[in-house]
Amino acid sequence: MSLNTETIARASSRHPWRTITVWVVLLMAAGYASGQMLDDVLTNDFAFTNRPESVQAHDLLEDRLTGPEKDTELVLVEADSLTIEDPAFEAEVRKVQTELSGLGKGVVAAPIMTVYDLPEEQGAALVSNDNRATLIPVEISDTESETVDALRGAVERSEAEGFTLSIAGTAVLNDEFTKIGQEEAAKGEAIGVPVALIVLIVVFGALLAAILPIVMAIFSIMLSLAAVALIGQLFHFQVFVTNMISMIGLAVGIDYSLFVVSRYREERRRGREKLEAIGHAGGTANRAVFFSGMMVVIALCGMLIVPQTIFKALAGGAILVVIAALATSMTLLPALLAVLGDKINWPRFSKRAKGSDPEPRGGFWDRVTGVVMKHPVASLVLGVGFMLAAAAPYLGITTGFAGVSTFPDDLESKKAFIALSENFAGGQTAPAEIVIDGDADSPEVQSGVQRLTGALASDPAFQGQAIVQVNDEGDLTLVQAVLKGDPQTVEATETIRHLRADVIPEAFAGANAVVLVGGDSAFNTDFFDQAGMYQPIVFVFVLGLSFLLLTVVFRSIVVPIKAIIMNLLSVGAAYGLITLVFQEGGPAIGKSIADFLGFQRVEAIEAWIPLFLFSILFGLSMDYHVFLLTRIRERFDQTGNNAESVAYGLRTTAGIITGAALIMVAVFAGFAAGRLVPLQQMGFGLAVAVFLDATIVRSVLVPASMKLLGNANWYLPKWLQWLPDIKVEGHETVAVPELERVP
Repeated sequence: MSLNTETIARASSRHPWRTITVWVVLLMAAGYASGQMLDDVLTNDFAFTNRPESVQAHDLLEDRLTGPEKDTELVLVEADSLTIEDPAFEAEVRKVQTELSGLGKGVVAAPIMTVYDLPEEQGAALVSNDNRATLIPVEISDTESETVDALRGAVERSEAEGFTLSIAGTAVLNDEFTKIGQEEAAKGEAIGVPVALIVLIVVFGALLAAILPIVMAIFSIMLSLAAVALIGQLFHFQVFVTNMISMIGLAVGIDYSLFVVSRYREERRRGREKLEAIGHAGGTANRAVFFSGMMVVIALCGMLIVPQTIFKALAGGAILVVIAALATSMTLLPALLAVLGDKINWPRFSKRAKGSDPEPRGGFWDRVTGVVMKHPVASLVLGVGFMLAAAAPYLGITTGFAGVSTFPDDLESKKAFIALSENFAGGQTAPAEIVIDGDADSPEVQSGVQRLTGALASDPAFQGQAIVQVNDEGDLTLVQAVLKGDPQTVEATETIRHLRADVIPEAFAGANAVVLVGGDSAFNTDFFDQAGMYQPIVFVFVLGLSFLLLTVVFRSIVVPIKAIIMNLLSVGAAYGLITLVFQEGGPAIGKSIADFLGFQRVEAIEAWIPLFLFSILFGLSMDYHVFLLTRIRERFDQTGNNAESVAYGLRTTAGIITGAALIMVAVFAGFAAGRLVPLQQMGFGLAVAVFLDATIVRSVLVPASMKLLGNANWYLPKWLQWLPDIKVEGHETVAVPELERVP
């Protein structure tokens, strides 16, 4: 059985202009599609694709009490010296009310009521204790960026001397977070691309060879964005899918092309004619790239299992860009190599571009490999010990959301939240919603509601009196309670869990009613719980499929087991170092590293980080592993000498894998350099794991373990001999007379 990557490469290189023309047309269509349709399919919202408790509560409220629920933002009006009784204060509030009402139903979904329009008892909840601030609730039609911007504009137009106006609420918060996240991602890309170019110039020693992988990555990103725009006509994608595509597209798009171009140049140095060198690279490097890409896709598919749109969107975007990168490297790249030929080495900056030795010896990694293989036991023990030590802090991880308090101080949403917390309650924007599905007039339900409101009143986690509402049919009751402080913190999550596990069962014991807790904090709690519940399922799915594919590819059960263990060490080290650096508490060295790198320490690591990092890192780490092992297996099939094959594989791939890793580290470090804690954690974790994988794992653990196992590395039980022989390493490399010297 053989995958015809070589055939594809040869066909593309024999008809290069035809191939390039098809790609140019495709890319023009992709640019048009993404330009016209992409913005319309992106949303700030994320939701569950199943029905946890918070979703059930939300649906009950919409169906039987509130109707289609709209987001409510709070406009905070603060006076420097006046109180709400002053006519000037009322005049400012009325001015704001008029501006907001003038936005129309496309922005404002309900009449705007102020403290001056409500009965005293209801209006009291909108006034601060010192009477110098009031809230104006604004129910908005949707949470999209255009709506939020219109709301901001109305508030800015209303601000007068002596007053401070701000907006607090979920929509404004998410919009600001998204915009800053996209700005930080753009900065990360701006850092990653120049660094990638520098690394590629060092690796190749020539400008054109260095530019080509970057061009391939950009083409892959463009194609993926167009695919999102088209698929988005069926269902929307979370807006961060574009950042995911850019980040992964730069990483794998550059790496895959780097591997292929490197192998092409190596084959030219062996003396092969241009088209023959392209074909041979297609049968070896492209074949390895194809299986590396499949490993990445398998790992990313794990996130599709999680019933949350954010994971599905991020996984979908990453899968699309990996597939696009494979397509460009297998078709467009061979065509461009056929057109450029040896001009790819122009202009030369070092001897590397002209070098004639296809198997350089005596380099840094060659010497490291020699030392490691001379002392394999000590190297393996030290390497594994280091990785386990790095992973150890993960045992004390606490997961949650960073919350508003971790946002940069200059953000308007954070300033509004602080003002809201000081004058009212931080949870005013997202109260806990306790929904009682049962006869509201029954004695047991009424008694339960009384016990519940009493418990809430005495609970220091809540502020103010709970509000009780009953629908017209009398079969649904809503109890709203305002949480103190930030409703996104670990404390808020624990409060929701306490409500569900202790307070509500005790209050409604024996009552013929179903009681559910909803609201934003409950939504977050369900998000955390589901992420934790599905994490082992994703692990088993990804590890199982990876084992099966690697067993088939390398016809060995030892290689897959070893590869999986080593990749888990990389992931575990990333988990541990994230916990050490970002989570408050623990060894002092964690704070020192955070301070040095400018990272903010928080009480919890983002709940989505462990599952997200596992899927991404397992795939990316397997990239290098597959590429390295294919060269080792290629040599082993020729010589039967395991030790020499390991040295050969590391010697011939060291520079390429090191360069590829540095490019990934640069791209991910660019994301970590931002101001948002979630992006800092994500970028740092990815960068650290890739760095450790390309150094400790590749230079120490792989050669040491392969030296100790010897020919057992390639053991396949007799009862599995029926497996197809895919030969990922391609056809056998044979010595070729030097027909011509590559200029």
